[in-house]
Amino acid sequence: MIELRNIEKRFGDAVILKNVSISAPEGGVTALIGPSGGGKSTLLRSINLLEQPTSGVVRIGADEITFSQGKRPGWAEIQKIRRQTGMVFQNFQLFPHRTAIENVMESLVTVLKWPKDKARARAAELLAKVGMASKADAWPATLSGGQQQRVAIARALAPSPKVLLCDEPTSALDPELAAEVVDVLGQLAIEGTTMVMATHDLRLASKIADKVVFLEAGNVVETGDARTIFDAPAHERTKRFVSAIIGNGDYSI
Repeated sequence: MIELRNIEKRFGDAVILKNVSISAPEGGVTALIGPSGGGKSTLLRSINLLEQPTSGVVRIGADEITFSQGKRPGWAEIQKIRRQTGMVFQNFQLFPHRTAIENVMESLVTVLKWPKDKARARAAELLAKVGMASKADAWPATLSGGQQQRVAIARALAPSPKVLLCDEPTSALDPELAAEVVDVLGQLAIEGTTMVMATHDLRLASKIADKVVFLEAGNVVETGDARTIFDAPAHERTKRFVSAIIGNGDYSI
């Protein structure tokens, strides 16, 4: 279980998240949706503390950190949370001087101190899982965007995190390449991988999410199961947001 309670995030005088509380069930997929600037990515990055909340509580499993103004947690506390997560970024963030398989191996060898042969075996297994076994020795520059993102997903899964965090995983891709990534994430969802994703792509959210959180201006407007949010939202603002996208025939904004 991932839980964020009363999260506030400030940058100077700007309040990006305003007393936000959400939970993400184990084995499910939670999608954070909403207009640009609503706080989706900031909230997602608060889970693994790439963005540290100004105040509030972050909990993953049995580990919990309380934040307050003027008090910062220690590095050991942060690492306890962070090591339970895997992160998939919008722009892939692959090491250009490492092959696909070396990218997947990197955290296992450098952080977890695995022997290289064990790390290579694990990386090969994950590349096969995301349909990239034939590209194991390819350099990132020779891969399409969809292929790079699939390698990035394998890399995020390498240390067996409790939760996979995806920050706009398809927004840098054209629709055909995005479909490759949606298929991979959809299969992970079927297998019971716990995921939280911030996304503008409602095709992705509607296909694989169990739970949806709609954010606007740093506030949670509505939360519920995905079918209800997309088919019959209770809040008028959510209804306008979903209807505008569907009405345009475009599920990606």
